[in-house]
Amino acid sequence: MARLALDDYPERYALVNELHARPFPELTAPCSAVHIALMPEGDAADRERDRAHLVALLDRYGAPHPAPDASHYSGTLGRGFLKWEMHTEFVTYTLFTDGVDPRPFSGVAFELFPAEWLAEAPGKVLTSCLVRIDTADPEAFEAVAEGLGEWFVPESLTVSKVVDGEAMVAADFRIDERGHARIFVLARPDIGRRRLGRIVQRLLEIDTYKCMAMLALPLARSVSGAVARIDRELTGVVAGMAAETGHEAETLDRLLKISAEIEHLASTSAFRFGAAGAYEAIVNQRIQVLREERIGGRQLFAEFMTRRFDPAMRTCRSAKERLAELSGRAARAANLLRTRVDVANQAQNVEVLRAMDRRAALQLRLQETVEGLSVVAISYYAVSLAEHVVEPLAHEMGVATGTLLALLTVPVVVIVWLLVRRIRKRIVPAG
Repeated sequence: MARLALDDYPERYALVNELHARPFPELTAPCSAVHIALMPEGDAADRERDRAHLVALLDRYGAPHPAPDASHYSGTLGRGFLKWEMHTEFVTYTLFTDGVDPRPFSGVAFELFPAEWLAEAPGKVLTSCLVRIDTADPEAFEAVAEGLGEWFVPESLTVSKVVDGEAMVAADFRIDERGHARIFVLARPDIGRRRLGRIVQRLLEIDTYKCMAMLALPLARSVSGAVARIDRELTGVVAGMAAETGHEAETLDRLLKISAEIEHLASTSAFRFGAAGAYEAIVNQRIQVLREERIGGRQLFAEFMTRRFDPAMRTCRSAKERLAELSGRAARAANLLRTRVDVANQAQNVEVLRAMDRRAALQLRLQETVEGLSVVAISYYAVSLAEHVVEPLAHEMGVATGTLLALLTVPVVVIVWLLVRRIRKRIVPAG
């Protein structure tokens, strides 16, 4: 068949290959595994330090290097097989070795990680886990489970058959005196190598992602304390608003400070709370695909998580929801206060306009008064000027000057009044 005569999307092969980038290990029991998850310090985006640390380990054993931009690696390391993965927030090293030590969880395989190399790790240990993988017939599972109290803490021990009874798994999710968590896998002698690898990989993922999800718990407790304090302060502010104390400016300033603190809490906790939800979903999904079956009334992994892990995750969700609810309350209170301030400002504006109307009316009356006085004054000066004109005429006509001026006064006043009125109409439009 001829190849498609079409251009490929630039990331087509990279996206498809990503689905197959991290294959499950293929294991043959009996064997052992050691697993370390490291949280990088400082800038998590600078992942070259993690690759350089991997290369330093490979160089000690003369193993080949990964690609420069690789986020996963697997290959032989001495007498073991190394599986390295770089995740968004952490890096994992998993080392598988053939056989098991007679001493349970002795950690002999851990010695393949040189002490000085571990001391130079660019991060802090999130989890360190020892896995012992052995074989037995399914009929022996119950008898082996009876003796697990010697290896694990009985109070938190979880034991179950998984993957259609192909294996029995046990763990107590505690850290031993050497700093390791411990997981025991007892598989049927005829179990497939890939199936056994998937079981071990999922158990390690449960342990790792559980720890990653739990990172949000201290933050949730801190946020809950801050939310309780801010809630009391916000309640006091709203109570003051209900009392109409008249200090709107001060109240608005307090609300702005409260809102800023809430937004700071939300922005600094959003990533961790979101990541915790994603990690919790992975943990629950990994437990679900194990398809657990009970052995002799012992608690299952799912039951342990329901009793111990789920309450912690509910605390995180509760803190996130309370923070969101508090943010909404602060926003509503600020809106109410702004509405009150706007209404008060509108009332003040109405009063200002009314005062301006009153002043305009007074100015109009004053202007009319001044116009009347102006008519009188102008008329007086006009009559005075007319006196000089009509005085000679009065002698010729035989009329007294005062009489003639009296006759002229009324027409002069009327003419001046009409002129002043016309001028005012031209300057001030009608209406």
